[in-house]
Amino acid sequence: MIDAPLRFAVIGTPIAHSKSPAMHSAAFRALGLPHVYEKLETSAADLKGRVDALRRGEFAGLNVTVPHKQSVLGLVDEVHASARATGAANTLVRTPEGRVRAHNTDMPAIADEIVRLAGIGAVKLRGGVGVVIGTGGAARAAIVAMASHLSLGRVLIRGRSLGETGHAVAYVREIDRLLAVAGGRGVAVALGADGLHAPDAEDARLVAIVQATSCGMKGAAPGEVVAGAVRWDQVPMGAVALDVVYAPQRTPFLASAKDRGLACDNGLGMLARQGALAFELWLGMPAPLAVMRSAIDDSIS
Repeated sequence: MIDAPLRFAVIGTPIAHSKSPAMHSAAFRALGLPHVYEKLETSAADLKGRVDALRRGEFAGLNVTVPHKQSVLGLVDEVHASARATGAANTLVRTPEGRVRAHNTDMPAIADEIVRLAGIGAVKLRGGVGVVIGTGGAARAAIVAMASHLSLGRVLIRGRSLGETGHAVAYVREIDRLLAVAGGRGVAVALGADGLHAPDAEDARLVAIVQATSCGMKGAAPGEVVAGAVRWDQVPMGAVALDVVYAPQRTPFLASAKDRGLACDNGLGMLARQGALAFELWLGMPAPLAVMRSAIDDSIS
């Protein structure tokens, strides 16, 4: 028997570029499901109304993107451990009781992508040193993924705002609180003139690098800003690099990683993985990950 149609959406601003409708619609078609998925431009003033609509059952589930991943936590009824551990949510689930529960599927998606890139060398990640570039919601997910899921021994955070000591101290305290929930290890912040550089000795020990800002994305700050946040000539050849940006697919950050000979990739795989995890939370069935990834590729080709 075919289920009754359900309505899903991704909310944020700007939202026109989102590939989520393409991949979820493809998943529904592949499984013969009549559900629909749309993208809804949502301002800060609109956010509460969207969450309330989910609570009333007008939606069966929502994805949340920038700039609402953190602020939405104050509007839900329950915060899953994944969202509590990152301080951000990208997936909202309506429970059978009509309550709204916040999840973060970015975190496990990032961890899975890093392991994929590391291949048979994934075991070498444990106890190693990682770098996360950025301080927003995606960066928090990457930090927790490295420290908790992958058990790296040290995670360095680089961001422009961390060049100001007071902000850097407050941010580290916040991350320490998040990792206390997630069971991760200690975090160190690499401070430099602009918060984006660290001593050569740090980069010579890296096993994983995640670029978690919008720099390099169409319409955002130039990608060269974050490409220079790593001293590539010092990075070990066995390290891996992930850029959460996926449009364009090749960024200055990825070009630098590739020039160094590192296994690296853009954010398309992470996008598909986090979407598949959201699909499973909403519908309680395995998601067709390959179909979802193919739909994303087709939408940008």
